[in-house]
Formats: sequence, C-alpha cells, structure tokens
Amino acid sequence: MGRIDIKTFGLLLLTLLAFAGNSLLTRAALSDPAHDTVGSAMAFAAVRLIAGAVVLAGLTGLTMARHQSLRPSRSDLPTILALFTYAAAFSLAYVSMAAASGALILFAMVQVTMLVLGYLRGHRIGGRAILGVVIALSGLAWLLFPGLTAPPLGAALLMALAGAAWGIYSLLGRGATEPLARTARNFIGTVPLALIAFFLSPMASALTGFGWLMALTSGAVTSALGYALWYAVLPRLPPSLAASAQLSVPVITAFAGALLLGEPMGMRLVMASGLILGGVWLSARG
Repeated sequence: MGRIDIKTFGLLLLTLLAFAGNSLLTRAALSDPAHDTVGSAMAFAAVRLIAGAVVLAGLTGLTMARHQSLRPSRSDLPTILALFTYAAAFSLAYVSMAAASGALILFAMVQVTMLVLGYLRGHRIGGRAILGVVIALSGLAWLLFPGLTAPPLGAALLMALAGAAWGIYSLLGRGATEPLARTARNFIGTVPLALIAFFLSPMASALTGFGWLMALTSGAVTSALGYALWYAVLPRLPPSLAASAQLSVPVITAFAGALLLGEPMGMRLVMASGLILGGVWLSARG
C-alpha cells in the first residue's frame, strides 16, 4: 500500500468523523425524551434530507458545468427511494438504540448487502470474503442475542434495513461520472418524500430547538459536507485503504458515544465489535 500525505490523511480523518457524527447526532437528538416518538424520528430524517439537499445543491452549483442539471430524472428514482429508506429507518432505529450498536449493525449490513448483490450480479467472491461474512454475521448474531445488553430487536431490524438500503444506494451509484452532482440530485429527489413524511407524521411539530439543530447539522455538515469530502479524498487513497478505512467508523462511534452520550461499553459490545469488524476486514481484503 502506498503512502498518503498529511493533507490526505487529514481529509480522510475528517470524513470518518463525519460518518460517525451522523450516528452520534441522530442518537443525541432522539434519545431526548421529547423526541422518543415515531413522528419525531421521521421529522428528524426529513429535516436532515432537506438540509443535505440544500447544501449539496449549493456545492454542486459552484463546481458543475452549465450544461449539467440538478433535476432528478426517472433513472434516479431507485437511488432516491433507497436513500429515503435509509434515512427513515436509520432515524427510527435510533429512537431506542445506542449509537455504537447502531453503527455496527449498519456497517455490517452495508457490507453483506453489497457482497450478496455483487454475487447475484455475477461477481466472483473468494473464500476469504465468504469467511469474513460468516464471522461478521456471527458477531452480529451474538450482539443481538437476547440479554440485558442486547439492543431492542425492532430497532436492530430497522437499522439492518437502513444498512441494506445504503448498500443498494452505494451499488446503484457506483460508476457515476459526476458523483457530487448525482448525490445532489438524489438528495433533491427525496425532498417531496421528506416533506410528506414531515407533515403527515404524528407529533412532528414536537421536534424541539435542540432536535432541529441536530437534524440540520447532520444534514448540512456530517451528511452533505461529509460526502463531499469523501469524493474529494477517495481518488487519493490506495484501494485497500479506501475499503478498510471505514472499519474505524463504528469504533469512533462507540468511543464517542461513551464519552459524549454516556453510553456503556460492555464486554459483549467490545467482543462482538471485534468479530464484526474483523469479518468485514477479511471481506474487504477478499
């Protein structure tokens, strides 16, 4: 693996912190007793998507050629639906799930979804990748096994849905010639769905000032700017580092959740994290 310069490393670190920040900001908002409802979770997701659309449209408008358009087309519909499903399920899961557990489940499901869909598309998967999936799923099953420290099953299933949706979104967007403009169109395309979700959700108006601040920050900073940073740094990274660097996101989330949100880090979470991240690392290498 080739070396990277200090500037690239700094951009990569900021990107990974932004990815972890999405989990932390969402959990910080939705763990508030004023927001522990389905309506507040959907309102949070809606505000996040709309804020991301506004910022990405502005960023793309500054960099794109005049002949390009930010108007979503029919071909963008699958990625738009996948993005909205991810954001909605992600928020709903964090109503009753710790940030660290959510990040682990999300990351594991993203990788498993991409491997399975890649296999169905005809891509060959080596034995190391298959072994990695088995190890990661074993760690995930241990994490979800009933017990005092296991996350609620309903929340875990919602986060698994969010991970599957993000994996589909990532595969559909692979190979985009203008990734920043494509991402902006996808976010803009979710705005009508976000507005419907916001106004039809019960208790959506109960989102407090703190909830609005967390949602706007998640959408405008850790989502929109985080994705823009990722596109900027990705071409500078060796492929192996690009694949494995995201393994640090659940770890960052776990430690930051313990430090900033007071979430416990039991031995079960630590051991399951080792299995999940080790398995995903093997899959990435394979």
